[in-house]
Amino acid sequence: MDFLNLVKKRQSVRKYLNKLVEREKIERCLEAARLAPSACNSQPWRFIVVDDPELKDAVARQTFTRIMPFNQFSLQSPVLVLLISEKPNLTAQIGGALKNKQFNLIDIGIAAEHFCLQATEEGLGTCILGWFNEKGVKRLLDVPRRKRISLIITMGYPESDSIRPKERKEMDRIRSYNRYE
Repeated sequence: MDFLNLVKKRQSVRKYLNKLVEREKIERCLEAARLAPSACNSQPWRFIVVDDPELKDAVARQTFTRIMPFNQFSLQSPVLVLLISEKPNLTAQIGGALKNKQFNLIDIGIAAEHFCLQATEEGLGTCILGWFNEKGVKRLLDVPRRKRISLIITMGYPESDSIRPKERKEMDRIRSYNRYE
């Protein structure tokens, strides 16, 4: 698939079929994420794939509450992938401090999108979650206290193949050449 069509096809999926995801497909998605660029090649990430149904449901329950139920769909997802933010290498740390930028979070975002684009290529759907009970998830998966879980990605076969229209700002509202306009 050409890249722009792949990007147009990638969307946040919130309804999944009750179908297992093949490990080979998960591994190709992880490989795409592993190959993502990062500041000073620090690769400040680690992935935890949760595909055991009982454990996956326990983690999914940490993504919503009765008051904030919007991630409840994560229970339908057969796979959850956690992105753990690891300490960047010294060069990236110094550069981030000097430039007042959290390069490791930018890097995590790039890796997450590589993962999701490969999943789309594999015929899978994903949704990136930032809202979850981090302490609860850490307890369930034995993530060390000093580590941060940056994102959780739901993953599975989409219930529907239809692509929703993308609501995006017009190009003229987001682009200028040679200066800010």
